Amino acid sequence: MRIAARAIALASALFLAACAARTLPPPTAPPAPAPTPTPAPAPTPAPPVTFPNARAAGVALETPRTLGKDEAARALAAFRLSCPAVIKRQDTSLLASPESWTGVCNEAATLTPEYAPGFFYYRFDWARVADGKAFATGYYEPEIEGSRVPLPGYVPIYRLPPDLVRCTQPDGTTGRGRVDETGTCVPYYTRAQIEDGALAGKGLELAWAKDPVDLFFVEIQGSGRIRFPDGSIMRIGYAGQNGREYVAIGRLLRDRGILPPGGANMQSIKDWIRANPEQGRELMRENLSYIFFKELTGAGPLGALNVPVTPHGTVAADPNFVPLGAPVFLKMDRPEASGIWVAQDTGGAIKGPNRFDTFWGAGPEAVAIAGGMSSSGEALILLPKGALQNAPAQP
Repeated sequence: MRIAARAIALASALFLAACAARTLPPPTAPPAPAPTPTPAPAPTPAPPVTFPNARAAGVALETPRTLGKDEAARALAAFRLSCPAVIKRQDTSLLASPESWTGVCNEAATLTPEYAPGFFYYRFDWARVADGKAFATGYYEPEIEGSRVPLPGYVPIYRLPPDLVRCTQPDGTTGRGRVDETGTCVPYYTRAQIEDGALAGKGLELAWAKDPVDLFFVEIQGSGRIRFPDGSIMRIGYAGQNGREYVAIGRLLRDRGILPPGGANMQSIKDWIRANPEQGRELMRENLSYIFFKELTGAGPLGALNVPVTPHGTVAADPNFVPLGAPVFLKMDRPEASGIWVAQDTGGAIKGPNRFDTFWGAGPEAVAIAGGMSSSGEALILLPKGALQNAPAQP
């Protein structure tokens, strides 16, 4: 034990001596790990720029375009129909005051069609709103089979319900809805609820449609004709909407890869719904919007100005960006849509500057053109000379 202890002591002494003979480097801390780079945050896409009206979007005057005699004469006839309304209507686009239309309307009343091209060239300022880039679709007056009495498999075409009112919901939202049994304003029934019988037995049936798919597309067009078994026809027009969101089912089919880009025209959508009846029914119900109708007994169909719309002469537009009744010049990548039109109608999907829906009338040709219309180009709004300078200022 002593020998072992002495050996350990000797070893320790030798070790200390060795340590004293040379200088040891000071202890160093282990290198700090390299900081993990923080990834740069993904850029937040800028929200789309929206404007309340045409004046806020920006307006610039352009050189007038030369028009053909036939298109100018057709536009002159449509413009005359609009004049009684346009000289009284308050313009939410802030492009022209009602009184600014009086002079051109008085002149149009007695003008012969041969002078129509010069009338639009010299009596109007041609204005570009925002960037002037336009997009146009088409609509028509469809004809469907129906009945004046309920028949098996037929679906009702409803009048405007009296309980569809404008009211304010508990969250402060004001719009179309109904007042329930507690006295509370609530959203109106959806398409699915109406189809499931929410309005049944209330005497609101205007007629019955043989095919619910055909009726769905009459709603999209906003007007149509019902042919009854005895050959008689009832013309129906837009009376109101349930206040629910409009959803374009063609876009849903494209987004889901069911129909290819550019392939979601009216006929292809109808074909898919009929080939897939259960899925098609659910697809149509994704469009919560529901249109109510009234019978039209005079000339028609009627547009938003309550005057008959003109085939290849009327466009639907957003009144916040185009004064209803104003002529509109389109130069599009579809030649059928190019030329002079008159803004006489509106539409649930027709929103924003330079968005238009061209009207093509009734019949197979109208169906073919309108059903496949999807056109881009440029738009100019025609305003009475000096109207823009004298229009109400942007608030």
